[in-house]
Amino acid sequence: MQASWLRTSLALGAAALSLAALTEPLRAADTRPLVVARNMDIVSLDPARSFCDTCQIYLSAAYQTLVTLAPDNKTLVPHLATAWEVSPDQTRFSFKIAPNAVFADGTPVTSADVAWSLMRLKHMKADASFLMDALSAVETPDDKTVVLRTAQANSEFLQMLASPYAGIINRKLAEANGAKSGENASSADQADAWFFANSAGSGPYKLALYRNGDQLRLVANEKFWGTPAKTPEVIVKQVPDAVAQLQALQAGAADVAMQIDSDTAASSKDPNLVLGSVPSYNFIYLALGVGAKANTVPLTKPVREAIAAAIDYQGLIEFTVGGKGKLQPVAIPNGFPGNHDLPVPKQDLALAKAKLAEAGQPNGFTMKAAFPGVNSYGVDLSLMMQKLQQDLGRVGIKLELEPITFAVWRERVASEGIPITASYYAPDYFGTVQYVQFFSMMEGSSWSKRAHATKVDGVINAKEGELLKKALAAGPADSDKIFREIALEMIGDKVIIPVVSPDLILAARKGVTGVRYSACCNLDLSQIERQ
Repeated sequence: MQASWLRTSLALGAAALSLAALTEPLRAADTRPLVVARNMDIVSLDPARSFCDTCQIYLSAAYQTLVTLAPDNKTLVPHLATAWEVSPDQTRFSFKIAPNAVFADGTPVTSADVAWSLMRLKHMKADASFLMDALSAVETPDDKTVVLRTAQANSEFLQMLASPYAGIINRKLAEANGAKSGENASSADQADAWFFANSAGSGPYKLALYRNGDQLRLVANEKFWGTPAKTPEVIVKQVPDAVAQLQALQAGAADVAMQIDSDTAASSKDPNLVLGSVPSYNFIYLALGVGAKANTVPLTKPVREAIAAAIDYQGLIEFTVGGKGKLQPVAIPNGFPGNHDLPVPKQDLALAKAKLAEAGQPNGFTMKAAFPGVNSYGVDLSLMMQKLQQDLGRVGIKLELEPITFAVWRERVASEGIPITASYYAPDYFGTVQYVQFFSMMEGSSWSKRAHATKVDGVINAKEGELLKKALAAGPADSDKIFREIALEMIGDKVIIPVVSPDLILAARKGVTGVRYSACCNLDLSQIERQ
């Protein structure tokens, strides 16, 4: 009797289902890829070679680091490493690798992969290699234990390992395709082209396709050992400007955008979109090429001070981001160690003219100003440079503006330098050393090279290097004070001049969840889904 009732219920249920199927439209699962509209700045997809904002998004999706940043953007949490220890003298960093961690091809992640990947980043001598400058030795006592050593105390080394450029690579797979990790990696490695078509990480996604100027396509890693990505496929679509990105969102051709400026965002009344702004650690800066080949006058300290004093900083914030940004006194983000109680930059035209007179240039001069013609963090660099052109013109400094592609900019600034340029920077992790190593005028820093500082007497600032050693050997409370001293030195260099720290506008179609700003990784694709 009971069996008969069950069969009857099933039959009635089947009939009801059939009737519903006839009277209601089918609700097919939403299998469309999630689309992120973005002006991509990719120069490489190799973790050891790449260095760009889109690179951060991609690398954190396809690769994993030993540790990563929690949503508070400051606290380190486990990633590939389940536990770690730091020696009291801050020169020995020991990690236990998750026993079940595997790469996308199913190969277990081992200590040998960690050692090989981090030494390769160091030896590649690319833009992000400074992160591993301090790494002096790696030990692998067993497959799941790795010990990293630094020759000198380094209180920030652990934070550096959260940078997506420190992603761990499947050694055997990469080596089989031309990758090298030895001291000659910068010349011997032949894997750059392979990384444009393949990934070799253990992250929630793996690379499916990259077409320059078109799209970056990721598919979920079916062998991912952690919590699976919420969306099976993601496309980062090349959409060059803020207006086009907003239009793509409105048309349903994109789900997420992060490069919409405040004016464009304010123009949207579309009820299907959600647009909000959050404070960010990103900033836009000017850079003076003191040793640039095209300089028409020597960029002496008084000249650099004149340029800095002629800038209408508050006006630039109003002009570029509608006031939705903050002044930033030094090339260290607001809120980072060392950036507190610093002198606020302000326009002083009388001082600018006095400094020009002191430099023997009372009537001003002409400067070539090549810069990436991109929109970054909602700031159109072309518009920003036009405003700067007006500001400097008030003291007789004439700018010849030349927007160029990011790739051309990188090559030119490295080879012959650019008298005055602009660019942008997002943090790789929460910590100040990256900014000292990248923007200070220590010999060998990234921007001392780009500014060709060694060609001009008095620009290299040895004191910054001495202070950095002290900061790295100090505890958190003392290092903060020392980082502030370094910040004052960097302000005094007047080579890197931050002009705006814009709030970040996060835009998405209604129903898209998980869109969050990350201080290490820009955007965590694995947490985004369409409801």
